[in-house]
Amino acid sequence: MKNIISGLNKLFDSRIKLGIMAVLSVNNSLSFNTLKELLDITDGNLATHLKSLEKNELVEVSKQFIERKPNTTYSITPTGRNLFEQHLNALEKLINQS
Repeated sequence: MKNIISGLNKLFDSRIKLGIMAVLSVNNSLSFNTLKELLDITDGNLATHLKSLEKNELVEVSKQFIERKPNTTYSITPTGRNLFEQHLNALEKLINQS
């Protein structure tokens, strides 16, 4: 029997990474604080998952100052969008086969 989970990407195993990619896929970019509020997670937890996604070139970071305050935003890369769509397609196939 064919391995029905072979199309799932291990990079998205975490519900937090899945959530980050989902909200970034429908927004041009989001600030760290907005992501933290949307996902209802701690600074450290979010930072750890974002660092992993950035290391794998799935998200990119932009740092700037707004009214002398640092502002960090994140956006999905073309590679990240492509891999995330493949993951979603694999999930859909899995659900439809069940």
